Amino acid sequence: MTDDAQDPAESAGPGTVRPGGRTARVRAAVLDAAGDALAERGFAHLDLADVARRAGVGKTTVYRRWGTVTGLVADLLLDMAEQPLPRDESGALLDDLKANARLVRRALADPRQGALFKAVIAAATCDERTAEALHRFYEVRVDEWAPCVEGAVERGELPGGTDAREVIRAVSAPLYYRLLASGGPLDEDSADRAAEAATEAARAGVYVR
Repeated sequence: MTDDAQDPAESAGPGTVRPGGRTARVRAAVLDAAGDALAERGFAHLDLADVARRAGVGKTTVYRRWGTVTGLVADLLLDMAEQPLPRDESGALLDDLKANARLVRRALADPRQGALFKAVIAAATCDERTAEALHRFYEVRVDEWAPCVEGAVERGELPGGTDAREVIRAVSAPLYYRLLASGGPLDEDSADRAAEAATEAARAGVYVR
């Protein structure tokens, strides 16, 4: 692709269009390269020209389409949120929450994904646009799993008025804490304990609004 060949979507802001064809391929290549660069070097060293080189596209294309590093990271988070994650409801709250916790754990314990999350969260602490994109990403993930808790309320496993989204947040919070603060092991046991603690708290009515 030449730098002066402009696709219609490239003049729009990140996330405002759903590009197809060549633009979709360019976006996928650039976002994959951005994820690699973030995982390897962190937000502070993310450079659009380096991302363009990694993606095999002209740097003018990257500057035209994303404009800034924060614009690129925001689009990366949007793309991550758009990737659906598997959710199988077992009909038992604890089993469902364990499945959620183990899925989160696998992502955070993965060398590339864990480093990527660390970089994005660090960026979000000092950049409002990245923070907003991170919040949207997390809320999409919470919304995907909230029906498991809502089903438990309908079955009578949990008290009426339980805030399903707060329960899901309670499952993943200890795992993010281990990733970012405590340095504790991100193993399956820690995931199961997080799910068990959230289940017991929910049954006790802690999350009833």
